[in-house]
Amino acid sequence: MDKVVLAFSGGLDTSVCVKLLEEKYDVEVITACVDVGQGDEEIAKAEKMAKEIGGYKHYTIDAKEEFANEYIARGIKANAEYEGYPLSTALARPLIAQKIIDIAKKEGATAIAHGCTGKGNDQFRFEAVILAMSDLDIIAPIRELNLTRTEEQAYAAEKGIKLNSDKIYSIDENIWGRSIEGDILEDPANEPPEEIYAWTASAEDALDTPQKVSIEFEEGIPVAINGEMMPLIDIIKEANKIAGENGIGRVDTIENRMIGLKSRETYEVPGAKLLIAAHQALEELVLTTDELRFAEYMSTLYADLVYRALWQEPLREDIDQAIDHMQRRVSGEVTMKLFKGSIAPLTRESPFSLHSIEQITFEDKETDQREVGGMIKYHGLQAANYQKLNR
Repeated sequence: MDKVVLAFSGGLDTSVCVKLLEEKYDVEVITACVDVGQGDEEIAKAEKMAKEIGGYKHYTIDAKEEFANEYIARGIKANAEYEGYPLSTALARPLIAQKIIDIAKKEGATAIAHGCTGKGNDQFRFEAVILAMSDLDIIAPIRELNLTRTEEQAYAAEKGIKLNSDKIYSIDENIWGRSIEGDILEDPANEPPEEIYAWTASAEDALDTPQKVSIEFEEGIPVAINGEMMPLIDIIKEANKIAGENGIGRVDTIENRMIGLKSRETYEVPGAKLLIAAHQALEELVLTTDELRFAEYMSTLYADLVYRALWQEPLREDIDQAIDHMQRRVSGEVTMKLFKGSIAPLTRESPFSLHSIEQITFEDKETDQREVGGMIKYHGLQAANYQKLNR
């Protein structure tokens, strides 16, 4: 009997996939959960569900540090936001897929299975990496059998699979963010209930006193928060806590999915919003005008590649190289002010600052103002000639 490794979370989709793979595809199932910061409770739930459904061989792979240092770090340096929100799920999928490939090769499996539907983006993100980085077959039971959530719940009840919740929200969580969709959230006319949020206070319930947070960067990567040096993964955790209690990081958007559907999506990305905002504030101080324009273009392109499941695209690697070169000077410290959902820079310092107090001050006489007259005379010369012709 062929072995199949199932990317397993213990949620509705992947739980029913276990039995579907056995009954409909006649394969031996090995479950695997890649820990990118879902939380100890979710990891334990996956292990428990795998055991209860059938006592399958189950892998738990701790990839949190690798996710922070090799993926989130790149996302921060690139200011990777898609349609206004920092990418979290999309950034984690290539790493998860690669870890599942490694397990499949170790186990001698012939295929990898996932629980993605045929309407979302994750099917692309998993399968693009699997196709690029292995010769394994791919099985997608939910998509291939065209199942709805309600049908999945009925199947789970029929097979005695005890689900942890009767809600049909689809939640994906890692250390960089949470995405929540499904149930009443599918209709943009419905207000998101407060119960869906776990990391953030509402702006109304946020702290009543403004809070100052300092972030120190070295070559574009956060290395300290409020003066305390710590690993990036710990900075992210602290940033999530601080920004979340200040009502920062809630995103409710109509997203344009890869297959062309518009989808109402809700996200919690408090730490990501704080760290990216601080990073951009520092870039404004140390990068030239043209570098900032090019960085903005690269950021949009980079986020689009990641979102569209093109992590393996050579252009993504090329952009990383260009960004890394520019980030050599993005070192320094930024203090941000957080209050009731708002975030703004207060102070910025860097040894690579291109800001000159001596040149910008109104008291400066060394920079002779009279010399600018000649510059103005020829500024927009062609436009002036064009307007004269029209007159």
